[in-house]
Amino acid sequence: MKAYNRANIPLAKALRKNMTPWERKLWYEYLRNYPVRFQRQKAIGDYIADFYCAKAQLVIELDGGGHYTAEQTEKDALRTKTLEAMNLTVLRISNSEIDCNFSGVCDAIDLTVQNLSLSQLR
Repeated sequence: MKAYNRANIPLAKALRKNMTPWERKLWYEYLRNYPVRFQRQKAIGDYIADFYCAKAQLVIELDGGGHYTAEQTEKDALRTKTLEAMNLTVLRISNSEIDCNFSGVCDAIDLTVQNLSLSQLR
């Protein structure tokens, strides 16, 4: 189990109850019934990952419009670098991709999980 900041647990629970429409769609229409277990709003280190798959060591982050400012892009880069230092792979998906190419997003997640799971068996 990855270390986490216990102070983030109440916020993670609140975020689970108040998912964005894009998180809700990805969770209920794909990840919830995915053959490999995913968790939503998972506390990892000092962060809360949108979705986490322990078996594949994969974090999925959904990025809305607010993620494309210079300040937020810098914060996201630091977050990704920190999570990668924990031997996690971070897959960033834009909300517009969820809207416009949902099947492609699902295919990309599936391929990533398969590749990561296979690489860990070696």
